[in-house]
Amino acid sequence: MQKHPHLQGFGKRLQDPNLWHLNRRSVSGAVAVGLFCALLPVPGQMFLAAALAIWARVNLPVSVVLIFATNPLTMPPVFYGTYKLGAWIMDLPPKQIDFELSIDWLISMQHIWKPLFLGSLVAAVIVAALGFVLTRLIWRLHIINRMKSRFRSMGRRN
Repeated sequence: MQKHPHLQGFGKRLQDPNLWHLNRRSVSGAVAVGLFCALLPVPGQMFLAAALAIWARVNLPVSVVLIFATNPLTMPPVFYGTYKLGAWIMDLPPKQIDFELSIDWLISMQHIWKPLFLGSLVAAVIVAALGFVLTRLIWRLHIINRMKSRFRSMGRRN
């Protein structure tokens, strides 16, 4: 993999075991990377998530799979919500947007791209942080429950 021309920029990071292992640090970081990239209205979310996962040394498959949280069914409401968030932050009145592929729609993008990207960035940071914390919490609770059941089963044997 390191000899591939498009992957040479990552160097030795491609050999990091955290890219493929399932542990608390790697998975929680991958959840944050995947959700962050999922909320960005840019093409190539999958490549961005993969690059960030390699750079951050987090689980690569988990981060790439989570970008599909925004898919053709969820994109319109998610990006409309992030647009409204950005317009609210910028103190702009939200414009009525018809999501139909036409020249008029492309022209209207010049008026909405700033609040859309700002709202998407703010939402991406918040959702990524929440995903990271919730993953850590759920992982910890799972370990605690496993330890409790292990101790209970050990107590029955004695």
